[in-house]
Amino acid sequence: MSTSYINETVVENYRDAFTKALFKNVIVVVLCISINYINVALIQTFCKHQIFYMNPRYILFFHLVLNDMIQVTLTVILFVSSYIFFQINVSVCCVLILLALLVTENTPLNLACMAVECYIAICIPLRHVQICTVKRTLMLIGLIWMTSMLSVLPDLFITLAIEPLDFYHSRVFCLRETVFRNPHIIKKRDITYIVYLVIVWFIIFFTYFKVLFTAKTASQDATKARNTIILHGFQVLLCMSIYAEPLLKQALQQWFPKNYSDSLFACYIIFQILPRAISPIVYGVRDKTYRKYLKRYLLCKMSP
Repeated sequence: MSTSYINETVVENYRDAFTKALFKNVIVVVLCISINYINVALIQTFCKHQIFYMNPRYILFFHLVLNDMIQVTLTVILFVSSYIFFQINVSVCCVLILLALLVTENTPLNLACMAVECYIAICIPLRHVQICTVKRTLMLIGLIWMTSMLSVLPDLFITLAIEPLDFYHSRVFCLRETVFRNPHIIKKRDITYIVYLVIVWFIIFFTYFKVLFTAKTASQDATKARNTIILHGFQVLLCMSIYAEPLLKQALQQWFPKNYSDSLFACYIIFQILPRAISPIVYGVRDKTYRKYLKRYLLCKMSP
C-alpha cells in the first residue's frame, strides 16, 4: 500500500470536528497576518533606505524575509483550503506544493549564507569588503534558488513521466506525498535532505564556533554577539528540522494514527510557522541599525 494512500485515508477517517477545525484555522490565520505584517514593515524599511540595499548582510536578510512571507502565505492557503475544500485539483496542488517547497528549502540555505557572511565580517574583517560585494550576494541568492530547484523540480519531472493523464484531473488531499507519490521520489527526497542537513549544519557549526571564539576574545559587544549566535542557532535548528519532518510524520502516523491530523497541525506550527516568527526578532528588531530605521519608518507612517 502506498504512503500517499495511507496519508489520505488516515486524514479522511479522522477529520476534525467543527470547533477544533475552527480553532486551528484561527490560530494559523492570526499567526500568518501577524508575521506578514511585521515582515512587510521590514521590507518597506529596507526599500526606503540605501544603507540597507547596499549592504550584503541586509540583502540576504531581505531575501530571507521575502521567502518567509511567500512560504507562510502559501502554506496557510494550503492549510485553510484543506479544511474548506478538503480535496483540490492535483494540478493546482502541484503548483502550490512546488512553490512552497522552493521557498521552504531556500531558508536554511539562506541562513547558511548569512552565517558565512557573519564569519567573514567578524573573523576576516579586513577582507569583508572585497569578498562580500552586492554583486556576489545577488549571485549567491541566484545559486540558492538554483540549488532548491535542483532538489524540487525532479519530483515534478518524475511525476509527469510516470503518472497517467487522468491523475492530473483528479482531486486529492493536498500534501507533498499525495501528488509526488512515487517511491523513487520519496527515496530521492530523503537522500537529498540528508545531504543538505550535513552540508548546512557543517557550515553553521564551523562558522558560528569561529564567531563564538572570536566574540569571547573581543572587547566590544561580546555578550550581544553570543546572544545573537544562540538565537541564530535556534532558528537554524528549527529551519533545518524541516529536513527531518517527513520521517517524523511517518513515525507519528504509525504511533498515533487516530490523531494524525493533530500531528500534522503540530508539525506545521513547529516546522513551518515558528521559524518564520523568529526571523523578524533576530534580524530586524534586535539589529540596532535596522531597529532605528524601522522605528523612524513606523513613526512617520503613523503620523498624519
